This record gives sequence, structure tokens and C-alpha cells, in this order.
Amino acid sequence: MNRLTRYPIWVVAVIMLGIGSMVGGALVGGSAILAGHAPEAVAVAAGPSLREAATMPATFAPVVKSVLPAVVNISSTKVIRTAGRQDPFGDLFPGFRLPDRPQRQQGEGSGVIISSDGYIVTNNHVVDGATELTVSMLDKREMRARVIGKDAKTDIALLKVDAKNLPYARLGNSADVEVGDIALAIGNPFGLGQTVTMGIISATGRGGLGIEDYEDFIQTDASINPGNSGGALVDTKGEMIGINTAILSGSGGNQGVGFAVPVDMVRQVTTQLKEKGAVTRARLGVYFEELTPELASELRVNASKGAVVARIVPDGPASKTGLRKDDVIVALNGKETDGRSLRLAVGSMAPGTTINLKVLRAGGERNFSITLDTMPADSQRTEQSEPFSSPRRRRG
Repeated sequence: MNRLTRYPIWVVAVIMLGIGSMVGGALVGGSAILAGHAPEAVAVAAGPSLREAATMPATFAPVVKSVLPAVVNISSTKVIRTAGRQDPFGDLFPGFRLPDRPQRQQGEGSGVIISSDGYIVTNNHVVDGATELTVSMLDKREMRARVIGKDAKTDIALLKVDAKNLPYARLGNSADVEVGDIALAIGNPFGLGQTVTMGIISATGRGGLGIEDYEDFIQTDASINPGNSGGALVDTKGEMIGINTAILSGSGGNQGVGFAVPVDMVRQVTTQLKEKGAVTRARLGVYFEELTPELASELRVNASKGAVVARIVPDGPASKTGLRKDDVIVALNGKETDGRSLRLAVGSMAPGTTINLKVLRAGGERNFSITLDTMPADSQRTEQSEPFSSPRRRRG
């Protein structure tokens, strides 16, 4: 006889139900233990993110096709006069020198069309001193260009060609650029013609490099080489976010550290160049240096960032307000600032603008209202720059 049949059916049922309850309880308990971690996991997954990560597309061809026609090659011709040349028969005629003879020097760079009626932005160093400029487009058209205006302090120049209905680049907002964004550099490296390279945004707000007077560079590892100067740095929407300008290199070639003037600065400069042919900047009239922990301790101020007044320009706006040497400027118009950002902000303002400065002095706090005047055209740099030697900084 089967052993199971020795007990009444109802007894077996009770035993099976008991076993089932214990097993079910164990499973429920296990689920409860796992569920104890669920709220945290859900909270992480549902947490806010500034920007949603995007899947890398298989191609950037549509973006490139939309921008490439607006990027041009710029050929420049400069006439340079050399010092008197040594006579090859100098042994026969000691001290005799041949007369000066003008020489033509050719250069190559890039530019970006920013309006359908032929305005082109490029770097100042691409066109500086040029007596003749030729713009070559993707469709092989060549046109003579003239300089509308130049700004050496930001290395931006505005050109014009006599043409209509030209393709042009859409300008983005460099304030929205973030480290890690994908970037495409388009230009004319080594005179090869339109070339596209890809990388990411390595840093924003780079300054103190000694390349330009006003530096707020976008740094990228997209390959930039000689001839890329004046070309476009664009985002994955095909909007221009910067003008490629320089590289940092120990060898003179690209090593993954390139710099572009942000498009917000380009927009501001080209607007003035178009309207007036030159850029007029406001002046505070202060030489300053960045606040360091050592200086903060020495000056008895409780601040981690700021601009320390090193010298006040006589008869400048700041000299008329009571601002003193060793004052620490920590805010401009209610916004925290340091030396570089203060200089950039003031340089972007119009003369006659009144600003409010929050200043720390020997443990106390003061506020100054100052009306800016005009920066002299031959004014020296007003930002203390760190010395540099290597690696080399050179134009793209």
C-alpha cells in the first residue's frame, strides 16, 4: 500500500497548506527585502538631470551638409618689404647692399558666412596686413573680399563680399555649451580645403593663456591645425558655437588642445564692427589680480574668489569713487565675480554704463556705484597674466 494512503485525505491537505504557507512567507519576505531597496533605486532613476544623454548617431553627414557651404577658404596676400639684401659679391664690394624689394607673402585661413548678403567672420590674424583677400566657396566660386572691421583684442574680423542669397551658418548660444558636448570643427587646414573633424568640448571659459587680450575660450579636442583659423566650431544641431582660433602644442601640430572664440563674443564684436567698423569698450580704470587663499588671509577677507585691486589708473572712473588698492571686488551688479570675468563683463559694456561693485576691505563690506568711460585705443592690458613658456600656443 502506498504510504500516503495511510492518512486521511484531509490530514494531507492540512499539511500541504502549512508547507505552502511557510514557503510563501519566505518568498514574500525575500520580496520585502528586495523591495526595501526599491524606493532608493526609483528615486535615483527619477532624479532630475540637466540634460538627457543622447545616443551617438551613426553619421553627422546631415549636420555637415547644412554647415559646410557656409564655411569658406580665405587666401590672403601681404606685401612685405625686406631689409636691404646682402650683395652675393660682397667680397668684391664690401658693405654694398642691394635695394629693398617688396615681396608678396601668401596665407591661408578659413571664414564663416553669417548672412545671406555676404558678411563673413574670421580671425583678425588671418587678414591682418593683407592687401588682397580672396574667398573660395564649396561650389568653387571665388570672390574678392574687403575688410569691414577688425578687433585685435578678441582676434575677430568681419569681411564682406558682393553677393546675394549665399548659404550662411546659424549662430547658436555659447552660454549653453557644456563640457562633454560633441563638437565639429570645420575649416581649411594646411590649405587642403573644407575639412571636418570631431571631438568634444573639453572646457569652457578658458583664459589667462596670453593668446588674446580678452579670452573666454571654448576648449575642444576636435583636431585644429594651421589653416583652421577662422573656421566654424559647430554643435550637433549644426549651429555655430565658436570660431576656431588657436592650439596649444609642444610640437607645433595638433595635440588635442584647441581653442575657439565663443559665438556670444563673436556676435557682440561683429555687431559693432558692422555698425561702426571698430569695437568701443568701456573702462573701469583698475589693474587687478586674482584673489588667492594667501591674499585673502593677508587682506583679512572672507572670500574664495574676487579681483584684488593692484593699482588704480589716475583720472579713471574708479579713481573718482574711493576705491583703493587692496580692495577685493567680489560682485558686479549683484553677481559674484573674479578678475577675468570682471574684465570680460566691463569690456562688453558700453561707455557711460553705471555698474555696482561689492567690495571687501579689511573685514568690512562696501558698495560702489561707478560710471564707466571709454577704453583708450592704445590702452595696455589690464589683467595680470601668468607667465608662460611651454607648451607653445600658436594660431590655428
